[in-house]
Amino acid sequence: MSFAMAEEAVTEVAQAAENATGGRLRLDIGGNLLDAVLGYLVVFIGLTLLMIVIIIVGKIMVAKMKKPAAETAAAPEAAAPAAPAAPKKLAPGSAGDVKIYDTDPRDAAMIMAIVANKLGKPLNELRFRSIKEVK
Repeated sequence: MSFAMAEEAVTEVAQAAENATGGRLRLDIGGNLLDAVLGYLVVFIGLTLLMIVIIIVGKIMVAKMKKPAAETAAAPEAAAPAAPAAPKKLAPGSAGDVKIYDTDPRDAAMIMAIVANKLGKPLNELRFRSIKEVK
């Protein structure tokens, strides 16, 4: 197909399209380019606004989550001055108190020693929270 034939085909198609649309067909590149740029601009502005809204809502939610945590942290501080408890002096190397339920203290000490021996660890490296006799 030669260049002249291609040019005639384009002209015929443009003429047919113009007749079909009632002469409202625009073949100007500048107008189409302007429409495309404005369309992209509207989309990017919309996405930017959506991003700003999401950031603001996120900051509001974080502030709401921190507020109850601050209130619960302040509540024990208010209760602490009302009943000050003297801290217990623990033996050097101990891990705290052991709650003993239905067990003789001598038996509990023996159980702790046996567990420490079986594990091969010193007693001061183990932490026993409670000892309860199973009946």
